Amino acid sequence: MKSLKFTYLVVLLLLTAFAARASFILLPMDETTQQNHLKAYGITYWCLDKQYKASWLLNYRGGSFLLPDAPEIRKECQIRGVSFEILSDDEANSILLDISSPSQNMETVVLEKAPKIAVYTPKGKQPWDDAVTLVLTYAEIPFTPIYDEEVLSDQLVLYDWLHLHHEDFTGQYGKFYSSYKNAPWYIEQKRDAEALAAKLGYAKVSEEKLAVAKKIRDFVIGGGFMFAMCSAADSFDIALSADGIDICESMFDGDPSEANYQAKIDYSKTFAFKDFKLERNPNMYEFSDIDMTNKRANVPMEKDYFTLMDFSAKWDPIPSMLCQNHTMLVKGFMGQSTAFESDLIKSNILVMGECQLNGEARYIHGEKGKGMFTFYGGHDPEDYKHQVGDPPTVLDLHPNSPGYRLILNNVLFPAARKKKLKT
Repeated sequence: MKSLKFTYLVVLLLLTAFAARASFILLPMDETTQQNHLKAYGITYWCLDKQYKASWLLNYRGGSFLLPDAPEIRKECQIRGVSFEILSDDEANSILLDISSPSQNMETVVLEKAPKIAVYTPKGKQPWDDAVTLVLTYAEIPFTPIYDEEVLSDQLVLYDWLHLHHEDFTGQYGKFYSSYKNAPWYIEQKRDAEALAAKLGYAKVSEEKLAVAKKIRDFVIGGGFMFAMCSAADSFDIALSADGIDICESMFDGDPSEANYQAKIDYSKTFAFKDFKLERNPNMYEFSDIDMTNKRANVPMEKDYFTLMDFSAKWDPIPSMLCQNHTMLVKGFMGQSTAFESDLIKSNILVMGECQLNGEARYIHGEKGKGMFTFYGGHDPEDYKHQVGDPPTVLDLHPNSPGYRLILNNVLFPAARKKKLKT
């Protein structure tokens, strides 16, 4: 009898231990618990790349990630300094049940695969010239640098996600002419761009950049995801709208611009912007009136914040994913294209972040064909007024940056099993 009781007790203890055994790892993404938000995205990407299952818990503790429990995942979190919590089956199921409740503005999104990432960047460009390259490297998320030759030879089909940063698709070399026309780096970049255009069979850089923009357009229409920051966003749309129109002055392409070119702009060809007026003065460091940089006299640095929109996680999971953060108020930052004029944004474009003080859009999203795109104003979320030649941002000093989190939301977004936007 004692032996039977002992056997029963052993079995009960084993069952209790089995039930309590950890089965999941939670990467909390709230403000107080996670010591390195940025590297947490890298852990999630690493798990997907290793064929582990992962879920994104929208609006649960700042957009936390739920991963299976495995020794190598724990070890990787410890190595990278990412906070994690061990959950039993019962604890995980309780969280998922709470998230599924109709009364909760939360949702569970399954992440299916690690997206293939391409970053459009010229060879020799410093990594700190591009916030996305900087944060991908910091988060240890692999990417492939590509440029015009790869794009024009149809290599975009190899990737799920494409990033464009401080680029100029109009062929005006970033409108740096007035301030830097005699600088060695400007002269070298112009010479290299002209040589590349000639090598690829184009008479002008503007024509070659337009061809690149159209290939990127086709990539999105075919189902790709594009993320553009700073001047890449507006110069991309401007280039598409000026297809077949010479908007470049002689210092850029060797001949005058086309007469009355503003009246010939075709806004139907753009992704996000409409009714904009181009900046005709080649000495002005601006492409058009899309950008709000010169209209921010009432936005002092200490009050420069933008607010993320609050979407329904169950009904609008796409913008909810793109806005996941541990705060709804994000510190602003400047760039050649700091923010977008709200009146010049097409009605079918979703504004996900805006500076209410100035009525400007900072973070917008839209669909094109089978694909999607996000435009994010500003150059570097942790360098308020980035200047040419400034030292790189040290992300070890900003591991919880809300502005950089928005970039990484977009990186993981293509991994999600999509649900159609309902509103």
